[in-house]
Amino acid sequence: MSMLAAGNRTRRRPLTWVVLVLAGLLALVMSSPFLLMVLNAFKTGADYSSHGPIAWPRSLSLDAFSNYLSLVDFPLALWNSVLISTLVAFGGVALSLLSAYPIGVGRVRGSGLILAVLLLSTMLPHEALIYPLFYGAQATHTFNTVWSVIIVFVVLQGAFGTYLLASLMGTMPKEILEAAAIDGAGRWQILWRIVLPILRPTLSVLIVFFFIWTWNEFYIPVVLLADQSSQTVPIALSTLRGQHSIDITVLNAGSLLSLLPTLVFFLIFQRTLNRGVTAGAVK
Repeated sequence: MSMLAAGNRTRRRPLTWVVLVLAGLLALVMSSPFLLMVLNAFKTGADYSSHGPIAWPRSLSLDAFSNYLSLVDFPLALWNSVLISTLVAFGGVALSLLSAYPIGVGRVRGSGLILAVLLLSTMLPHEALIYPLFYGAQATHTFNTVWSVIIVFVVLQGAFGTYLLASLMGTMPKEILEAAAIDGAGRWQILWRIVLPILRPTLSVLIVFFFIWTWNEFYIPVVLLADQSSQTVPIALSTLRGQHSIDITVLNAGSLLSLLPTLVFFLIFQRTLNRGVTAGAVK
């Protein structure tokens, strides 16, 4: 048996190396846009014009970063993006949990229709929503303030979160909830002491996704946040095309600075994502 096992390991080693090489090549291809952006962010404009985007920089330069920071109020845009994304992430998850609880656990009438409507709302293109959102922001005097975007995305992300959490709550064993009710637990106690601990990994994943999705949003914020003092990082980056002549190195430097916060956020919460994805059993 030991010789057979050794033979199987020997036969598997070439296949393992082939898979690793293919995975490495695939990772290199997928990361090539990011690597190209980093490469051109540290070039001067003259170096880029003379040698093209693929050539290695003749000398590492921070001129593109300093030019970008002189054209754009990046700290203010960064603060607006962090504020909006954080409030939307936690607010959307809280709204999703409170909305999904009566649908998934309370078994309200027409829950299937409600979930279908929520799912449909997540599929609507933002172009179909922009006119009512624009006039609604004007009517509520939130236009050109971060609160217009926060309210909109808390509702939009909450619709998706409600659909997902209600579907998960519907699969919970009724015996656990009935046992808690027999022990005298009220609806709020069942939510906070039983449902919330079971769904904590999923809620953590939703927070990460809502943060990244909101950070990358462009169309609705660019309409509702016309004032420069309330613009987010993607909008500030887009102004390089509208107000100034396009310098590719400056554009790459701005893109790199815009990407770094979400990359850091993703790396910090990577273990949270792994736990949330692998947590499939009901405790």
